Amino acid sequence: MEYDIGSKIKAARLKKKMTQEQVAELLGVSRQTISNWENEKSYPDIISVIKMSDYYEASLDYLLKGEQKMNTYYDYLEESTNVVKSNTNRNKIITILSYMLVWAIAMIAFWFFTSGSDAMGYSLVYLWILLPVTTFIVSFIIGKNDFWAKGKWALTLFFGVMYMLAEYGTFAMANNIAFDKLNAPEWGLVVAGVIISAIGMLMGSLLKKKRCK
Repeated sequence: MEYDIGSKIKAARLKKKMTQEQVAELLGVSRQTISNWENEKSYPDIISVIKMSDYYEASLDYLLKGEQKMNTYYDYLEESTNVVKSNTNRNKIITILSYMLVWAIAMIAFWFFTSGSDAMGYSLVYLWILLPVTTFIVSFIIGKNDFWAKGKWALTLFFGVMYMLAEYGTFAMANNIAFDKLNAPEWGLVVAGVIISAIGMLMGSLLKKKRCK
């Protein structure tokens, strides 16, 4: 059964005087993908349909409804939506785990593969270069993909706390052991971590908005 969506999205695109290349760039897909959708060789996922509805200023009712019944296509959309959600959740987990992996490896390297002055130099490189850069990049990815929507900003506190714990678990703890005393954590590092993360998320969010215009 023909879904009829291909001819509709093509008509809507032509009405807006947009090329397949322009739409492909906006959606982050290839021009061939747009061509396949319009020729009904394959079908767009629900996220792409919603974006095209916005770009073409065409209602979803127009794109998805018509004289023909489209139950089969709706089933396809439901399935593709579930795939998109699954992929998004997977990417969220991978992003956070990537950060945690860098954090954990750096901590292990400090305690098991460095000593003396090497440990001090390593901790400084770790605290002032590696971890801040990792925090920024991961936060940028979260902002760019709008992971957790508005809730993503709460993660800046998580990154701030992890930044503080990184210092306390390496350089500070080594000093505590060397001088047989217990110093309080540097709470100011929480603020530093929050700021680094917030800047990354903000830049990622701004890039996402710019690409969507």
